[in-house]
Amino acid sequence: MSESENLYARFREQFQLQNRAILCEGEEFTYGDLDKISGAVACTLTDLGLIKGDVISVVGEKSLNFLWLYLGCLRVGCIFHPLNPAYTSSELQFFLKDAQPKLVVSSQALLSKFDALEYKKAGEILPLDGHEGDRLFRPQVDDGKFFKTVKMSSEETAALLYSSGTTGDPKGIRLTHGNLFSNASTLKGLWEFRASDIVLHVLPVFHVHGLFILLGPSLLSGCQIKYMLAFNVKETIDELADSTVMAGVPTHYSRLMADPTFSADNCKSVRVFISGSAPLSEKLFAQFKARTGKSVLERYGMTETGVNTSNPINGKRIAGSVGRVVPGVKLRISGVNEAHDGVDKIGSIEVKGENVFPEYWNLPEKTSEAFTKDGWFITGDQGYLDDDEYLYISGRSKDMIISGGLNVYPKEVEKEIEQDDLVSEVAVFGVEHPDFGEAVVAAVVTVNEKELCQETLLDSLSDKLAKYKHPKAIVTLDELPRNIMGKIQKTELRGKYKDLFL
Repeated sequence: MSESENLYARFREQFQLQNRAILCEGEEFTYGDLDKISGAVACTLTDLGLIKGDVISVVGEKSLNFLWLYLGCLRVGCIFHPLNPAYTSSELQFFLKDAQPKLVVSSQALLSKFDALEYKKAGEILPLDGHEGDRLFRPQVDDGKFFKTVKMSSEETAALLYSSGTTGDPKGIRLTHGNLFSNASTLKGLWEFRASDIVLHVLPVFHVHGLFILLGPSLLSGCQIKYMLAFNVKETIDELADSTVMAGVPTHYSRLMADPTFSADNCKSVRVFISGSAPLSEKLFAQFKARTGKSVLERYGMTETGVNTSNPINGKRIAGSVGRVVPGVKLRISGVNEAHDGVDKIGSIEVKGENVFPEYWNLPEKTSEAFTKDGWFITGDQGYLDDDEYLYISGRSKDMIISGGLNVYPKEVEKEIEQDDLVSEVAVFGVEHPDFGEAVVAAVVTVNEKELCQETLLDSLSDKLAKYKHPKAIVTLDELPRNIMGKIQKTELRGKYKDLFL
């Protein structure tokens, strides 16, 4: 047991220094290399005057340097603050003003985004890559082995990530060393990570899914990580040949399925495919199993908590369910809607555990609103538990539609519409209606852009859904608006069609 609760120190306890750790574009790094390089970065950060508790903001594409910087930050006790490289200058201005970093590091291709920002006038932006990046990632990595990782308590901050801000300004989410270790340790055991695993890492690393949920249990198990800098269907299919674990978002799996060369033979060595960050449709779940013989393991988590529930490694994986609560986490459904016409009652999903963040960054009032008086975190998601304690997500609270005074949960409408053979994807949302208050609208993407008969689709819902749940309009799109993690942006859809009935 480590004397320190620093997340890196806990990772290092599992390192077999001579074993391969990272494989990336022809380069191979052992766990000994990883230890030396992260130590060299930590030395550089301390030489620059960075100390425990300082925020380091990072704006860059996925790279090895991004990973080395994350681990170096952990070792110094700095707060790692990753930002989406797609953010505009005005968005970056908000994050930098709110986080108040002591250092900003950016890919050289993105440096122009800082030209007009206040931060650029106040301080230097260090390059994340290229020759200039040697200042931070110096080649004399042997010095790194002498860096002594800073002792941290589990309550101290490891990372700062921000919410999407769909209902106002984004909120900074303070994640502690204890939060991240708790969830990583749980997932290592639950998903049976071991040193013999070869993990295919296709996810971005500015987000919890790629940075914590997949890297955490991988590093704690001391396994090999194939670190792909971007998701590419052909390359992914090739790399799956000897991989044992892949984690992705539903879009990754739908794109694999769209390639006719993807088959059971391509992935026979994979022991588990994990999906998260956005709902996996029952249709895609079934299609993937039919093609590969493997059931995708869907789980449920969020930035504030990491993973809360998961389908099992060994046992029944249910299409449409995000599984049972994981060890160390408590989950309850509150404010149940007893009027809901079903056996299972939908309510607000609330969780508690060592995985749950302590507070929003400098927002005590928002923190107070996010927790119940007895200390449960209000996720903002609606859902229900079946008789076997499997959780089903009905949607975000803000996405619930109240039509004619009756609650409509988008997920149950989407579930039925996607059964149509012509429907590739669907998103159900509500917009203002002069008679019903809100009307149900379905945005549909069809298979191979085929024409959809709306009357036939609505008729097919007649014996599946109560009339008030039927869409009052169906719009056909070439594609649904999504963020980089594949999550459908219903706020954008609501804005685009807000005047549909007015």
